[in-house]
Amino acid sequence: MKAVRYHSHGGSDVLTYEDTERPVAGAGEVVVQVAGTSFNPVDVAIRAGYLRDVFPLTFPHTPNFDVAGTITEVGKGAGNWNVGDAVLAFLPMAAPGAAAEYAVVPADALAAAPRTGELADAAALPSAGLTAWQSLFEHAGLTSGQRIVVNGAGGAVGGYAVQLAKQAGAEVTATASARSRDRLLSYGADRIVDHTTTALTDVVAGERFDVVLNLAPVTPEQGVELVDLVADGGAFVSTTAPGPEQPGRGIRTVRVFVRSDAAQLAQLVARVDAGDLRIDVGQRRALRELAAVHDESEAGRLAGKTVLIP
Repeated sequence: MKAVRYHSHGGSDVLTYEDTERPVAGAGEVVVQVAGTSFNPVDVAIRAGYLRDVFPLTFPHTPNFDVAGTITEVGKGAGNWNVGDAVLAFLPMAAPGAAAEYAVVPADALAAAPRTGELADAAALPSAGLTAWQSLFEHAGLTSGQRIVVNGAGGAVGGYAVQLAKQAGAEVTATASARSRDRLLSYGADRIVDHTTTALTDVVAGERFDVVLNLAPVTPEQGVELVDLVADGGAFVSTTAPGPEQPGRGIRTVRVFVRSDAAQLAQLVARVDAGDLRIDVGQRRALRELAAVHDESEAGRLAGKTVLIP
């Protein structure tokens, strides 16, 4: 089969589109014929070796931890999954990934794929959707009637966060560039602040929010400014830089590290099938173009989620 792999850490040039053996399902595993896999910015850091202590790899390594496809083989003890089932999953981030024609998936990571939309596009849901869900409900404890800022809402996680927060009954202020404005308004955002032209703190001066969800790279000084927007007893939740350790005023600060959770993923899929959650795909690319996608990400030229198709 064809796969993208790298044999050492390095720049995008280590990514090679090459022939390799088709995987076999072990106990508790299935093999999935990949319809689509999605790129995540952390893929660049893992490839470059910046996170080698967190995600130690065995080389050659196949990247990409989001997958959607069809089961072609079921290993012993893999539950009630069957050949032909359409599925999606968030794979272990240091394990062999889904940038290939076939991928091995732990059965306990699987959820049935949405019945609506293209199967390949479902690969844009697992890690980004779970990051949004866990940030909002596990870490922030968001409830109906609360006010939330989603800083950096233009990305995939931000899009899901805006949708889920609105469905939970929250009032949502989102920061994003002009190119994301209409999409976020269609998701239900109550207010958009264009961070490329206006400082959030100028727009919301004097306001307080129950939750500030930060999805953007920020300096320590910017982190302090965001925490200052949190109401007494509220939560500052960040997927990037952590907030101050002792912010005062009863504020909780949480650094989010997403985990795979098949039950939560199934809940997200149910929302997609019900028409309550939209999967947005910025572009679809051939898998052989993965190195170029890495380059475009590092140059800041990617918009929305990129799905790669074998």
